[in-house]
This record gives sequence, structure tokens and C-alpha cells, in this order.
Amino acid sequence: MLDFDFVCRRTEPSVVAMIYPFTGDHKQKFYWGHKEILLPVYKSMEDAITKNRHADVLVNFASLRSAYESTIEAMKYPQIRTIAIIAEGIPENMTRKLILMAEEKRVTIIGPATVGGIKPGCFKIGNTGGMMDNILHSKLYRPGSVAYVSRSGGMSNELNNIISKSTNGVLEGVAIGGDRYPGTTFMDHLLRYQADPEVKMIVLLGEVGGVEEYEVCEALQNNILTKPLVAWCIGTCAAMFTSEVQFGHAGSCANSDRETAIAKNKALKEAGAHVPQSFDTLGDLIQEVYEYLVQNDDIVPAPEVPPPTVPMDYSWARILKNDLGIGGVISLLWFQRCLPPYVCKFFEMCLMVTADHGPAVSGAHNTIVCARAGKDLVSSVVSGLLTIGDRFGGALDGAAKQFSEAYDTGLIPMEFVNTMRKKGQLIMGIGHRVKSINNPDMRVKIIKDFILEHFPSKPVFNYALEVEKITTSKKPNLILNVDGVIAVAFVDLLRYSGSFTREEAQEYIEMGSINSLFVLGRSIGFIGHYMDQKRLKQGLYRHPWDDISYVLPEQYNN
Repeated sequence: MLDFDFVCRRTEPSVVAMIYPFTGDHKQKFYWGHKEILLPVYKSMEDAITKNRHADVLVNFASLRSAYESTIEAMKYPQIRTIAIIAEGIPENMTRKLILMAEEKRVTIIGPATVGGIKPGCFKIGNTGGMMDNILHSKLYRPGSVAYVSRSGGMSNELNNIISKSTNGVLEGVAIGGDRYPGTTFMDHLLRYQADPEVKMIVLLGEVGGVEEYEVCEALQNNILTKPLVAWCIGTCAAMFTSEVQFGHAGSCANSDRETAIAKNKALKEAGAHVPQSFDTLGDLIQEVYEYLVQNDDIVPAPEVPPPTVPMDYSWARILKNDLGIGGVISLLWFQRCLPPYVCKFFEMCLMVTADHGPAVSGAHNTIVCARAGKDLVSSVVSGLLTIGDRFGGALDGAAKQFSEAYDTGLIPMEFVNTMRKKGQLIMGIGHRVKSINNPDMRVKIIKDFILEHFPSKPVFNYALEVEKITTSKKPNLILNVDGVIAVAFVDLLRYSGSFTREEAQEYIEMGSINSLFVLGRSIGFIGHYMDQKRLKQGLYRHPWDDISYVLPEQYNN
């Protein structure tokens, strides 16, 4: 919605506040073109409304479980004149109660089950109009002369496209929603369009089911609607079926011949509306009516406004401009900030060392089995990822918590080791089945060297090295492994890189973010194993990173 406001050249956002009852009051950052703005988020509706007295439209994105209650609450405040209800599936008896209350309080309800509406050059509700490329393609960044009303949100977007190609564009468009009892009817909006001098022609897109279109017919016959009206009811294919057909919307089912799309199209044409032969020719008819109005000087097309410069998402602009690499992408998408170069390089190193452990580990094995069973890429990779836990990969989070808590509580390394032994608990991030102090893991050595050279402060890492000295003196394979070295280094960069507060650092540790590097790295490896299996069909194949030769498919199946 804010991007749309910006390309419409608004001087300020159309959204003044948000209501989110599950947190305390705070402000949330958004991009407004090339700069950032803060929008207030309120826990209570009362605070949001009373602190923004000029706001009179509420877009209700609540789910069907709470949309009814929140809409009733909103109607307690006289300043709210329009409420758009996006939720689908609100029970019909609740919807009818909302409609009665709205009529009493003179509130306009758009929906339920609507994508909302759009007023080019002004503002749009939610996802109306689609993505930015579609908004520019349909010229919704500036007003035209045609207003439309539709039941379907998806078809309203098609109308945006059709109208932009056949006229000077949309002035306003509303999707009233596909429920049997919409909050506003076709006539509610058609009467507004009739009274609006900026609206030069109207488009109505009805559908099978209901009888609202007959009210439009009466208004045409009684000269209540005098502006050119192009109308079509979709669902004429229902006549080809031998039984009743329920289309996608709750209200799109003909319960009598009068409710069929064919009957309503016929009635609209007889009442004086412009009705095409089929939906395929709707655009041609709209263009024909538009050109007639232009010839009669009822519409004077304005000089075309060049499309505005659309700001690229600022994060991606920085990535492309500065060539931040994969580490930079992670820093912006995961942590919403540019982290120092050594941190980004550390992320990339972690991805490389966690990408593959060969085919024998559980995650890779599951991926291979799924691939051999003929499963698709996503299913195969997910089967491997679901194996991640404390015994495979998930030790990163466990190691980070154990080492950081021991360091924070002031336990000396020997006390930490003894305490864990008394509890009968393993120290996460310590131990390896093959590697040992005498046969070191080169991946761990490379990461250690990088940390020692580049990290400005590394107390938890140093603490882990002291723990390793104690554990390897008891058994040579109780080394700080890949999981452990990444985990403690991650804690240090969160705490001491200067990019996070101590509270933010602790929150990232507790939320499980440290294991994210392992998940991402292993996803890369699992995709490699999946592709290996597909290439096995060509014969004997040797993995470039291992000394393990895969067998032929026939032998593997045996």
C-alpha cells in the first residue's frame, strides 16, 4: 500500500496506523520510496482511532475467527465511515448482523471476502491491483474516467488490465466480495459513480447467483442510472452442466433460472446496458463506448503522465550496488541491517563448511533415499532437513546456549565440564567420531584462524577453547567440532560486532537463529545429493568431495 502511495506521488502515506493486539505499542519501519518512515502500531483499537482523528477508513485483515468482533468494535467509533473486511468464511448470520449494524450507524462495509478497492492516484486497499509491475502496466498510478464494481477480487484485477488497454484508465474500482450477503451491493457503488462528475462511464461485472443485477436493470429503466454502463455476468458456462454448479464464491450458485448468468445478461441488455456477446469481447465493447464518449467530448483525455520512477527495494538496491554477496544478503534479510564485512565473510565460510558431510550422515542419507524412491526435489530436501536435531546439526543452538550461559554465570571451564558430567549431559559442539586432537578437522582450523584474525572480541570462543583443552585431555576426539566453533563464534559476533544490543543478541540466540546457517548450508548439500542421484542413471558416478564411489542404480536397489 505504501509503495502504491509513493508511485501515485502522494506527499504522505495513506496508512496512518496499524492495530496489532498481540504486542505492546511500538513503531514499525517501512520504506517510503528511497527513505524510511515509522508507522505507529497500537495494541488497542481505541488508542489507534483516538490518536488519529482524521482517519475514517479501517482495513480489517483479521481472520474469520476475529473479524466479526473487531468490526463491531470499530463501528463504536463514529469517525470510522468505511470498513473493508478481507476475511473469507465469516458465517452468514454474523455478516447479516454486521450489515444491519452498519446501516444503523451509516457505515459502509466492503466485503467480507474482498480484496478491497482501488482509487488510482489516491490509495488502494491491501493487495488490490496486484504487484507493482501490474500497477504500472494498468496505469493505476493516475486516475482515468472509468469506474467499475465487481464481485470477484481476482476479476477486478483483470478489469484493471482491460480498462487500461481500452480507455484512458480506471478512476475507481471496488470488489464487493463473493459472499451471499455482501456488506455493500452493486447499486450502492453504482449510485456513487452516478453522482461523481469525474466518472464518465461505468463497468459492472456480475456473476451467476443472486438477483442484485435486476436492481441495476430497474435503475436503468427508471433513469436513475444515466451514465453509459457496460455490464457482463460471468458464469454462462453453467448452462452446459446438467445439474447445479457451485462456482468459487459462496454466492455464485444459481438457485433458479432467474439467477443464471445468461438470464441476467439478457435482462441487462434489455434494460439499456451495453452487454457484449461474451467475456472475450468485453474489452472491445468498453473501448467502443469510450471512443464514442471521446468523440462527443464527454471525455477529454488528459495528456499521458509518464510512469513514475519506481524505487527498488532499498535492501536489494544496496546489495546490487555494493556487491555484498551471499553474506550481505543474509545480513539484510535475516538481521535487517548491514553487518561488518568480516561477519558477512564468516557467514559465507559457515555455509561452505556445513554444505556437505558426504552421503553417510542421516540428513544426506534421507535425501538420497527419497530421491532414489522417485520423490521430487523439495520432498527429498525436506526429508533431510527434518532430520536436523541435537544429534545432527541442531547442536549449534545447544552449544551456543550452553557455552554462553556457562561463561555468563562465571563458571571456570573445569567447573563447566564437571557440572555437565554430573548432570549426565553431553556438551553440545564437543566431540567427533573420526577427527581428534591428533587428526584435526581442517574445516574447524580454518574457521578458528579466521576468528582469531578478524573478530574484534571473542570471549566465548576463547572460553570454548579452554573447555576443549580439558575435554581432549580426557579423550582425544572430544574436540571443538564444526557445530561448536560456529556456535560460539556466532555468539561473539552477535554480542561484540557493535551491530546489536545485548538484548537483541540474546533474543537471536534464544530464537534459534544460530542453527539457521546449518539449515541453509545443509540445504545446499542436500540439493547436491539429490542431483547426484538423478545423474546416477548415467552410470558410475564419483562425488568430487569424497573418496566414496557411488554404486550403479541396480546395485543400490539390491
